[in-house]
Amino acid sequence: MSTVGGRDAGYAPEEPVEPEEEDPGSLKPLVFYGSAVLILAISIWAMITPSGAEEVIGVVVDKISDWFGWYYFLAATLYLVFVLFIGVSKYGTVKLGPKHYKPDYGLFAWAAMLFAAGIGIDLMFFSVAGPVSHYLVPPEGTPESLEAARMAVVWTLFHYGITGWAMYALMGMVLGYFAFRYKLPLAIRSALYPIIGRRIHGRIGDAVDLAAIIGTVFGISVSLGIGVVQLNYGLKFLFDVPEGLPAQISLIGVAVVMATVSAVAGVDKGIRRLSQLNVLLAVLLMLFILVVGEPFRLLNALVQNIGDYVSGFPSMTLNTFAYDQPTEWLDAWTLFFWAWWIAWAPFVGLFLARISRGRTLRQFVAATLIIPFLFTGLFLAVFGNSALFVVQDGNAAFGETALNSPEQAFYGLLELYPGATFSAGLATFVGLLLYVTSADSGALVMGNLSSHLPTPVTDARTWMRIFWAVTTGLLTLAMLIVGGVQALTDATIIMGLPFSFVMFLIMAGLYLALRSERMREEALTTTLPASLSGRTPQHGPAGTRTWRQRLTRAMAFPGPRAAARFVEEVCRPAFEEVAQALREQDAQAEVTAGTDEENGLPHVGITVAIGPRDQFLYRVWPVERPTPGFATRSISTHDSYVRYEVQLAEGNQGYDVMGYTREQLIADTLDQYERHLEFLRLHHEATAGSALPDHRPDAPDADQPQ
Repeated sequence: MSTVGGRDAGYAPEEPVEPEEEDPGSLKPLVFYGSAVLILAISIWAMITPSGAEEVIGVVVDKISDWFGWYYFLAATLYLVFVLFIGVSKYGTVKLGPKHYKPDYGLFAWAAMLFAAGIGIDLMFFSVAGPVSHYLVPPEGTPESLEAARMAVVWTLFHYGITGWAMYALMGMVLGYFAFRYKLPLAIRSALYPIIGRRIHGRIGDAVDLAAIIGTVFGISVSLGIGVVQLNYGLKFLFDVPEGLPAQISLIGVAVVMATVSAVAGVDKGIRRLSQLNVLLAVLLMLFILVVGEPFRLLNALVQNIGDYVSGFPSMTLNTFAYDQPTEWLDAWTLFFWAWWIAWAPFVGLFLARISRGRTLRQFVAATLIIPFLFTGLFLAVFGNSALFVVQDGNAAFGETALNSPEQAFYGLLELYPGATFSAGLATFVGLLLYVTSADSGALVMGNLSSHLPTPVTDARTWMRIFWAVTTGLLTLAMLIVGGVQALTDATIIMGLPFSFVMFLIMAGLYLALRSERMREEALTTTLPASLSGRTPQHGPAGTRTWRQRLTRAMAFPGPRAAARFVEEVCRPAFEEVAQALREQDAQAEVTAGTDEENGLPHVGITVAIGPRDQFLYRVWPVERPTPGFATRSISTHDSYVRYEVQLAEGNQGYDVMGYTREQLIADTLDQYERHLEFLRLHHEATAGSALPDHRPDAPDADQPQ
């Protein structure tokens, strides 16, 4: 391997903080032990003194509601505005990964995992209880009025809408961008590199990941707690299993085992398959209610709900009810939901980044905001309006049940339709799968956050995933002992607040990195005329040889032996010549070389130190590709051929220099060097003379085609 960079090399040319010989998959001690001890301590404290824990949590939530209620509204709106800006701006074409990389998953598999990882069994819980509660106890206006009915589903859509998904999109695109494009760890700390530099590999980075794990565990525990309570009632409805803590403990145990099996199986074999099954069964359940209920009335309501949501969204998103504030309603709904989305954002964002390599930022933003919300909106409209129609048609008892015992509301609605046993059984199975996909995704992600991983697509060790699945189940049980679902929601409001501040730093980091990348494109445009003029072919016999060589190169598909000869006869002498010329100009230039561990082929490059904090890197890296079908037998006898692709500090450039002459390779190296200098000039002017940017990755190994 090259002496430049390493597994955790960041943007700066300095040596990585973490040693290269570190065992892949090893613990991040402060992150793992710190989060584990804190979560276990809170769980034990809650189990030993449930009344004291409930009182402390209640007092803290009251203070947050009084002091930071306005902040939650403003923060959620700013997250959405920033994500939309990135999606529609010139930065939207940037890929989560190298420019040439294709997506890892097809559209359906990607969309299914995207939805199922971000929404759990709580969707079933609130799809009925939410609209009925907003109808009977609206935040403003007259209860049980036509206006209350019209807004009941809209408020639920608002809480499950694009505002929350924008938080997931923000975290996902930031983590995917830095991990897959710049070979930084797939961890929350990486998003802060443009701001704090190499310190992301130290204690500050550990603290950020630790905070992310803490918030994630509590966010997932809310869904799991809601799921346990609802599934417990579902089993009572179907099999007369008693409600209470013993049954809930058993359910937590079963779910932890299933989540562990799925998480150990990994993304491809476990989580992806469960996610796809999840979506299909949820669609089946929704269509069943749509068909056996009042389909035309529901479709009319759906269209109106969408219109009211779109037209009312701008005022709803900043509506703090300042002049007649329904504090209890805000704590139970909007503040809780925004804190809940924030708490889930590190976990879901990291998972979405993990499955979205190869997508552009525009594709990622559009898919994350639209695909899950379309399904969620349809699900909420079908079940929410069905429940509203039941209450409006005179079934007051059902309304009281939904308001006071929300875990019974979903099954209470199914009981009013034909085939209740079938639909309730299907709902219970879907709920269990939704529960498991939340738990297994969480265990996988928290394990990854707690580990040093060699690549962004490597998962944590099996025992660590098992540990986090069990720990999440333990915290869920502790909060249920303290005060049931209410204790979980209150704890989420508390744990979501600190990380909401980190998300603003993450926004700043992404913007700085994208602006830097844009400057590089401008530097390319500025220096292109000089590059082209330097490539003007000569006339006469020399020019004839040039175009014949070009034709031969285009038709060649060389094997490993020819590739190794190209490095020794062309690349190394060219780089040595350039390095010597640069050293004569008092530049610190060095030729680096090594062997790719995957294919055993040599790579070689040149590095030039520029100032105290920047470094130019030009490297040719061997990539094996299948020989195309149009290659004739006389040209190539290999099943695969070798390309030597150019890698710069910011990643793989995707073009092949195999077959270049020494002069051509020198010219290309100087082209890229001039562009880098032009980029530094533009950056220097943009920052009004500040220090050279500490933004250059010295090891773009992640950008090697895989």
